[in-house]
Amino acid sequence: MESTRQQKISRLIQKDLGTIFQEQARNHFSGALITVTKVSVTKDLSLAKIYLSLFATKDKNALLEMIRTRTREVRHDLGTRERNQLRVIPDLQFFLDDSLDYIDNIDHLLQDNS
Repeated sequence: MESTRQQKISRLIQKDLGTIFQEQARNHFSGALITVTKVSVTKDLSLAKIYLSLFATKDKNALLEMIRTRTREVRHDLGTRERNQLRVIPDLQFFLDDSLDYIDNIDHLLQDNS
């Protein structure tokens, strides 16, 4: 169960990361659409787990690895945006959110059985 503070920080990080990825997508991520679907922050606020949905790309795993290699730059950009709201910017870990693919698969299976 996340505390109110964790929830507020998660929403703040999610909003700012969405803006960062929107600005950097054209230059660094070959125009892919990156959506931040969920952010989970640990109790000590030292680690943020970020779940991403990736669209307009052929290889999602390669794009996720590209994002992971640019983690320092993304964290720096996040720090410049949130420097007045957070004392310490949490470490960022990126994960692929495949819930939309799972939903599409279920819809496809249900249509096949009809």
